[in-house]
Amino acid sequence: MASQIQVVLKEDVNHLGKLGELVRVRPGYARNYLLPRQLAAVATEGNISRIEHERKAALGRMAKLKSEAEGIAAALSAVVLEIARPVGEGERLYGAVTSRDVADALKHKGYEVDRKKLTVPDAIRQLGEYEVSAKLGASVTATFKLIVKAAG
Repeated sequence: MASQIQVVLKEDVNHLGKLGELVRVRPGYARNYLLPRQLAAVATEGNISRIEHERKAALGRMAKLKSEAEGIAAALSAVVLEIARPVGEGERLYGAVTSRDVADALKHKGYEVDRKKLTVPDAIRQLGEYEVSAKLGASVTATFKLIVKAAG
């Protein structure tokens, strides 16, 4: 019985390889994990060429998404958000400004950014200026200014 078999990866697999790579693995690992989850295919001539074609198409899609994200990042970097909140003694806010508040303010400005992709400094509870970053995917990050001011 073969001690290792060759498979072509259909997706990136942690600690094993990236999409389209030809790797050698134990038969049990391939049979019980990789093949049933559609993460790999047995390395035949047809599978290798088909997966190589899929990889090239995926790289093209990723390049297009990255260029779109860079365009959005450039526009988002020029944005200055202002959020007005009621304040108490010592210019402390009642409550806090959260990533949901920032996402809503961005939506009103015309930018659709998921709140989970926003990096807001820990619980903004003071008036002032803050730097907020948004991860737009494909290693593209935009940073913009957030101004928290007193309401009224």
